[in-house]
Amino acid sequence: MPEQMTFDDLKNSVAEGSVDTVLVCFVDMQGRLMGKRFHAVNFVETSFNETHCCNYLLATDLEMGTPDGYASSSWDKGYGDYVMKPDLSTLRPTPWLEGTVMVLCDILDHHTHEPVPHSPRAILKKQIGKLKALGYDAMMATELEFFLFEKSFDEIRKGGYRDLQPISGYNEDYHILQTTKEEGIMRPIRNHLYAAGLPIENSKGEAETGQEELNIRYSPALNCADYHSIAKHAIKEIAWQKGHAASFLPKWHHERVGSASHVHQSLWKNGEPAFFDPSAKYGMSELMSNYMAGLIAFAPDYTVFLAPYVNSYKRFSKGTFAPTKTVWSVDNRTAGFRLCGEGTKGVRVECRIGGSDLNPYLAQAVMLAAGIKGIEDRMTLAPATTGDVYEDAKAGDIPRSLQTATASLRQSAFLRESLGDDVVDHYTRAAEWEQEEFDRVVTDWEIARGFERA
Repeated sequence: MPEQMTFDDLKNSVAEGSVDTVLVCFVDMQGRLMGKRFHAVNFVETSFNETHCCNYLLATDLEMGTPDGYASSSWDKGYGDYVMKPDLSTLRPTPWLEGTVMVLCDILDHHTHEPVPHSPRAILKKQIGKLKALGYDAMMATELEFFLFEKSFDEIRKGGYRDLQPISGYNEDYHILQTTKEEGIMRPIRNHLYAAGLPIENSKGEAETGQEELNIRYSPALNCADYHSIAKHAIKEIAWQKGHAASFLPKWHHERVGSASHVHQSLWKNGEPAFFDPSAKYGMSELMSNYMAGLIAFAPDYTVFLAPYVNSYKRFSKGTFAPTKTVWSVDNRTAGFRLCGEGTKGVRVECRIGGSDLNPYLAQAVMLAAGIKGIEDRMTLAPATTGDVYEDAKAGDIPRSLQTATASLRQSAFLRESLGDDVVDHYTRAAEWEQEEFDRVVTDWEIARGFERA
């Protein structure tokens, strides 16, 4: 993999004229890259230290609307500034954009220069810090599933998002012939991201027509979230450059399988896997059992961070490889949590609840918080579930709607303790607004069903 780009490397590239633009980005509540394009000379001379953005950018919806009800920013408060503080350790080329380099920022309070508590990167850093205080490091990996479509974003939008045609005509799970036809898009995605310093492992066809999966190597938790956000952004841009659309909507059609973002995780101590105990059943250490017990017990509390929109819950359907129950199993894809790598140093837990629309910083943070709680309280892990988990009537259910998940988040004493009241209230309001926006819309389904017959 290419070496990490340093600030000196950037200054040299700017002096040589090979770089003229620096993308200065941060991740918003929805997991999207927001920011500015700097002339590279300005960035290396002054703006590498800090720049500013409007504080409404961490209190908007997908449409960039400004809902009421946020304590952090509002029309009444005048929508002031945040500081965007570049993390120069995240400098990287963006080979799919000519002469361009990217850097990720932390978001700081304009007056105190302290991290903004509800900033996604700050939320994850807080949990990583708690783990370090306990002597552990979190290693994680996310799988990015998405659909490629025949037409471009602009063509699909102008067509009212109707008559969507995936790029392939049949299920292409692991299918080499069909994915060969898509190499004009997927090969640049793999190669450009690798050249940008992301440890890309592979891409593959997923279990639906036009569905893809990109896998990135297991990494420290903060790196994992950075990689996920950059990759998701790049996939959309590269697909657009090739005249196609890439969508991370979890369920774009009721007859199609949805898209997930499974999250693999384990803890390490002094460079060794702390989840592994060769003398224990499945190779699971007591620490891993405690961690998983917390992860499962509090899953309903943090589901909003794995499934943040109304559409997210359409994905949870039996027989689709999307889970419906909050139990664990050994290498069983029907459960919400899957034990992988049993009996080896690679033993880990995969959370299968998250959809392709999750914000990786928030999702990883709340799962780490749940695992930490399980460790601190020495929580007991129930036995593994076997067989078809979809049919297990005794297993706990994943919340089946955004309304239910929002209620669990609002009432969660655990998350209020782990994240803080202000953070929980902030993201509760985001979820409430999503539901309010959906509830006021009359859908095509309602009209077709009741126009004549009601």
